[in-house]
Amino acid sequence: MDYLGSTRKSSCAGKIIASALCITVCITILEQRQSPSYSNLSSFSQHELGVTHVLVTGGAGYIGSHAALRLLKDSYRVTIVDNLSRGNLGAVKVLQDLFPEPGRLQFIYADLGDAKAVSKIFAENAFDAVMHFASVAYVGESTTEPLRYYHNITSNTLVVLEAMAAHKVKTLIYSSTCATYGEPVKMPITEKTPQLPINPYGKAKKMAEDIIIDFSKTTDMAVMILRYFNVIGSDPEGGLGEAPQPELREHGRISGACFDAARGIIPGLKVKGTDYKTADGTCVRDYIDVTDLVDAHVKALAHAKPRKVGIYNVGTGKGRSVKEFVEACKKATGVEIKVEYLGRRPGDYAEVFCDPSKVKQELNWTAQCTNLKKSLQIAWKWQKSHLNGYSHS
Repeated sequence: MDYLGSTRKSSCAGKIIASALCITVCITILEQRQSPSYSNLSSFSQHELGVTHVLVTGGAGYIGSHAALRLLKDSYRVTIVDNLSRGNLGAVKVLQDLFPEPGRLQFIYADLGDAKAVSKIFAENAFDAVMHFASVAYVGESTTEPLRYYHNITSNTLVVLEAMAAHKVKTLIYSSTCATYGEPVKMPITEKTPQLPINPYGKAKKMAEDIIIDFSKTTDMAVMILRYFNVIGSDPEGGLGEAPQPELREHGRISGACFDAARGIIPGLKVKGTDYKTADGTCVRDYIDVTDLVDAHVKALAHAKPRKVGIYNVGTGKGRSVKEFVEACKKATGVEIKVEYLGRRPGDYAEVFCDPSKVKQELNWTAQCTNLKKSLQIAWKWQKSHLNGYSHS
C-alpha cells in the first residue's frame, strides 16, 4: 500500500511538473516569435513616423484581446503585456497567427505589480500610447478578496503611470467601470452622476481614476477614461471569445453562466436576487457588445488630446433585466436552460444603465450591436467551437 501511494504521488507530481514545463515552453515560444530570429525588434524599440505603437495591458484577456485585434486591423503596432492570471495564451496565439508580419505584434509575459519589470518593458519599447485593461473584474470576488483588488487595480495602475512618466509616454486610455457609480438615485447615469462605489471592485477603480486625474494635472498627458457597463458578445469573425479560468466560473459574467448551463457544464443558471425594485424583481443592466466597446476605445485614442481628460460612459443607454437576458440566451442557444432563483449577491445593485449622449457627441460613437439575441448567438457560436476554451477546439 505504501509503495502504491508513493507511486501515485510521484505520478501526480510528475504531471504537475510536466504541465508547468508545457506552460513555460508555450510562453517562451510566443515571446520568441518576436525575438531577432523571428522579427525586427528595432520596430518596437523605435518610434516610427505614421505608426502608433500601443501597449495593451491585459491584452490576453477577454476585452483586451478584442481591443488588440481591432488595433491590429487598424494598422496600429501592438505590444501585449499580460501575466496570464486571467488571460489566455491561446488568444495571443490567434492574434499572432492573424498578424505574423514583423513589427506588428509582440507579447511580453510580465506582472504589472513588478515595477522593475514594467520599467524595463518601457525602457526597451517605444510606446506612443497605453490602453490599460489589466484588471481583476468580478464584483462578488472583490467582496471576499478586497486586498487582491486594491493591489491589482489601484497599485498596478500607479506602477503603469510611474513608468509612463519616466519614459515620457503621453497618452493613456483607461478601462474603467460603471461600478464606480455604485447605486445612483437617478437613472440613467451621466458622467456627472456622483461616484459612490459600494464594492471593492468599484472603489479600487475609482481610486485608480483619481490617481490618473491628479497626475494628469501636473503633466501634458492625454487621458481618456471609459466607464463601461456589462460586456457581452465576441469577435464576429470567430477568432476570439470569452474563456475564463474554470475556477472563476462562479464569479463570471451572466453570459458565461448561461452558456455553461446550455452546455450542461453546470446543471442550471442561478439568478441571484429577485426582490429588487425593478419591473420583474431582477437586476437591470446595460449590456454592451465587446465589438462596440473596443470601437469606443479606438475612437477615444484617436480623439485624445494633450492636457485634456475625457471621461465617458460607454453603453447602449438601455437597461435589460436578468430575466430578459436569460430569455434571450435561451433563444440564442436553443436550449431550455433551467433557472434557480436565489438571494441577492453581496455588493450588487438593482439598476444600472447609462446616458451615452456625451460619448456620441464628442467621440462620434454609438453602440451598433444592440440586438441582445444576436450578440449572444455570435458568442454561443464561438463557445460551441471552443468547448475547452482556447486549449482545444
